[in-house]
Amino acid sequence: DPNPPTSNTLKFPKKEMRGVWIASAWGLDWPRENYNEEAQKSLYISYLEKFKELKINAVFFQVRAMGDAFYASQYEPWSVNAAGQRGRAANYDILKFMIDEAHARGIEFHAWVNPFRVATRANTSQLYPDLHSSIPSNWVLNHEKIQIYNPGKPEVRQRLADILKELVQKYEVDGIHFDDYFYPSASSAGTMQSDAADYQTYGAGHANIESWRRSNVDATMKIVSDMIKATKPAVVFSVSPAPNHQSNFNNLFADVPKWGKEGWVDVIMPQLYQEIGNPYNDFRQNLAFWSQNSGTASVMIGYGLYKFGDPTAGAAFQSPSELIRQFELTRSNSKVFGHAMYSAKTIMSNPIGITQTLKDLYAKPAVIPFLGRSIATNPSKPTGISISANELKWTHSAGNMAVVYYFPTKESEGEVLAITENQTFTISKNGWYCVTALNADNKESEHTDLVEKK
Repeated sequence: DPNPPTSNTLKFPKKEMRGVWIASAWGLDWPRENYNEEAQKSLYISYLEKFKELKINAVFFQVRAMGDAFYASQYEPWSVNAAGQRGRAANYDILKFMIDEAHARGIEFHAWVNPFRVATRANTSQLYPDLHSSIPSNWVLNHEKIQIYNPGKPEVRQRLADILKELVQKYEVDGIHFDDYFYPSASSAGTMQSDAADYQTYGAGHANIESWRRSNVDATMKIVSDMIKATKPAVVFSVSPAPNHQSNFNNLFADVPKWGKEGWVDVIMPQLYQEIGNPYNDFRQNLAFWSQNSGTASVMIGYGLYKFGDPTAGAAFQSPSELIRQFELTRSNSKVFGHAMYSAKTIMSNPIGITQTLKDLYAKPAVIPFLGRSIATNPSKPTGISISANELKWTHSAGNMAVVYYFPTKESEGEVLAITENQTFTISKNGWYCVTALNADNKESEHTDLVEKK
């Protein structure tokens, strides 16, 4: 339940996940051709320090861009971006390092995975890299420009579930995150290798090959969802589709609203990278579609931060006011519980002051909504709240964080002052205060009584 603490009278602020995508495909955000351990660590920590300063509370790091891994996997080769050569191991546990450093700063770590892509190439004169020794060659489709695991084969879908099970068992990831690539579109694949033979083998009961392809992607989402629920139910499963539903449905064979309706995904995070009023993909219209067609999933919005200040991106993206207007629309939408920015390097380079705008939009801390499925009970509410001079004090149980809320009056909307493991907080403003407890899954307790500073 993403909602704030229940109260008959108090207006608690909306919860908000604030994410950033860190792309590792082609080394885009990380490691940027750094294959030295210290340089890699330094780059990653510089991102986290900046995100912490901006009150960003989640990262979506691309752990599997090309049928590969940033950790020792029994199923996949090491990523080329770990140590500079596909299959070459890094000399430190990259993923453990990344997760620990994020968690140490109160930032969640979601493992971003491309489900089917194995490799890309410019044209057929280039060879695809050798497949991992455990992959039969008939498990992949070699299109002109992209090699993918074949979604039509049940053993391929099972393998993806096994790969992700290994990941969630081995590492304390907060979520598994799929991007927008399922079946490749013709524009990205070039000449397509036919899957007609597989349709003959597996397509019974489907009126056409398109319906069968959609059922393969559905089955992929379901098997991953079932694995997460059985293995580590607190792990959040999110998907970030392209902005246009018809394009997802007809070109990528991804029936995303169905996944929300069936409860297979916890979060749908469409990439609304176009401006308000765009003639083909209007931000406002896409926002309306996804907020109305998400089923039981929470909605977060992906923003094309990289477009700001890019002269080729159009007039709207030459001013930070476009981002402010987009935030006004999403924050006033009762179905939307957060954002994700693409991508990390843009936040560091701050084109046209967009990072400063983000800092203003994120001026107050935010509590991440509860998104997964937890078998644990809600945390018990803190006790013994009091004010002594300028010190707010309370007691909460170990292992939880405390959220400090401030209300100027009992009628005004509150704000989050801090999310802290401490049991004291220095206050300065007159008004009303209360505290809740927050567990590691973002389940929040009832709030304490209000205390007043006069």
